[in-house]
Amino acid sequence: MASDPQRGQRGSSGSGISGAPDPGGSAEDRKPVSDEAHSAFTPPLGVPYPPAPEEEHPTSEFALPAGLRPEAPAEQEGSAFTLPSSTTGQTPLPTPVGATAMSAFTPPHGIPAVSLTKEAPWQDRMRTMLRMPVHERPVPERLERGDEDTGPAVPRVLDLTLRIGEILLAGGEGAEDVEAAMFGVAHAYGLERVEPTVTFTLLSISYQPSLVDDPVTASRTVRRRGVDYTRLSAVFRLVDDIASEGITLEEAYRGLAEIRRNRHPYPSWALTVASGLLSGAASMLVGGGMLVFVAAAVGSMLGDRLAWLASGRGLPEFYQFVVAAMPPAAVGVAFGLAHANVQASAVITGGLFALIPGRALVAGVHDGLTGYYITAAARLLEVGYLIVGIVVGVLSVLYIGLQLNPGLRRLNPEEALGSYDVPVVQIVASMLLALAFCVLLQQERHTVAFATLNGGVAWAVYGALRVAEINPVPATAIAAGLVGLFGQLLSRYRYASALPYVTAAIGPLLPGSATYFGLLNFAQGHLPEGLTSLIQAASLALAIAVGVNLGAEVARLFLRAPGIEEAGGRRAAKRTRGF
Repeated sequence: MASDPQRGQRGSSGSGISGAPDPGGSAEDRKPVSDEAHSAFTPPLGVPYPPAPEEEHPTSEFALPAGLRPEAPAEQEGSAFTLPSSTTGQTPLPTPVGATAMSAFTPPHGIPAVSLTKEAPWQDRMRTMLRMPVHERPVPERLERGDEDTGPAVPRVLDLTLRIGEILLAGGEGAEDVEAAMFGVAHAYGLERVEPTVTFTLLSISYQPSLVDDPVTASRTVRRRGVDYTRLSAVFRLVDDIASEGITLEEAYRGLAEIRRNRHPYPSWALTVASGLLSGAASMLVGGGMLVFVAAAVGSMLGDRLAWLASGRGLPEFYQFVVAAMPPAAVGVAFGLAHANVQASAVITGGLFALIPGRALVAGVHDGLTGYYITAAARLLEVGYLIVGIVVGVLSVLYIGLQLNPGLRRLNPEEALGSYDVPVVQIVASMLLALAFCVLLQQERHTVAFATLNGGVAWAVYGALRVAEINPVPATAIAAGLVGLFGQLLSRYRYASALPYVTAAIGPLLPGSATYFGLLNFAQGHLPEGLTSLIQAASLALAIAVGVNLGAEVARLFLRAPGIEEAGGRRAAKRTRGF
């Protein structure tokens, strides 16, 4: 019987275990081997050995089972704002029936990043980022600034951000746009995990380098607020240069210093003349002639000078409004006491147009509609205090006039301010009123023409709706909505703030007549009628604010920024659904 060569090889191994005797060995070695000496892994006699494996192949538990197609390789990493390319040949994942484009499950290669391109205004880009949860915010793509920049100077970036936010908030900008500007500046200089906060007079920003590092927080208080839309527009251009052009930190500080050093475009005497022009134009809206125009202008200019004097003495703004409301009312009462053929009620109404805080009212309602309730409550409380100051000033003079002559017919509401209907004169007066507002707001000269035209359009729309016998409140809201829409379109075209195109244009819509009638009824002791008139005035004011905000939101709704629609649309400020 021939021996198995494999068994001969294994028998010659150093293990001492063999299946055949060695003919050259000793007698002891030729003894039969017992079964216990056999290895447990040695096949019995007559059974061939299995073939030895050529090479060891350990199998991982994560290896792809046989018969399954391997997954396509991931794309090369690029910008956080670049969507995955469709030219790689990768088969897109199927969308389940009834599901939207943004699936609830995370794709194997991650969630497509939001594309915030330079073609979109920085307000829309940063507002989109603000309305995202922190863990979903993509890292914005930053421009190369040179090898000398080793990292962001965190304290200086936070200081620059707060200074820019202070100018915007002091100029009357909405809290959402202020936070968007602060967010854009911080991100442009490499601070990714930042949270700006705006609460009417307090600005704060917090930066956390990572989850294990201590946050850095800085704050700034806005103690003085002034109206200068030229400075506001310059800050918007600076933020656009920072967020889109990638200017250095030193250049940004230099630009901010130049903005602060620039003088107001119009001197104080021009503001006084504009205040008189505004009141005169407002008196013509309600039926006044040239004599009424001059009387209202003189009374308003006297009030403006008294307010400047009170401001120079350090009196609070409340008392400034009290003294500013007295001269127009005094001029109207004087004409009534003299029994002159002048509509004294039109004189007082024109003076009220220059004092009603429409700018602060619009900003307060805008903050409330966008979810900034603390700031909105503070702004509306400020508006309430200013209106009370106007009421105190006008009521004091009216009460004195009625005590001197209880039968003042020229002050009575029956003189029909609303019955005056001369469209050409009223449209010209409304445009003149908007022009005067532009000067009072210290607007840039190239924005004055657009705002003036916008004010004329607002009054024309309001007059047409009133001719169609539509209630004054919805008519005011529709006209204000067109003002907000046109203002937002112009601001997007020029990459600037919408306030210069909106605030002056709503001047002709302010409820001066309803406010005056309410105050006069209070002075005469007719409390129910006075309360009704003041409620109507408040309704008209809120209609203006809501209409302006709605028009701006309609513009943003239909003019989407590039890349935002891919991420599921513009996010709301807050989705509570009533809970």
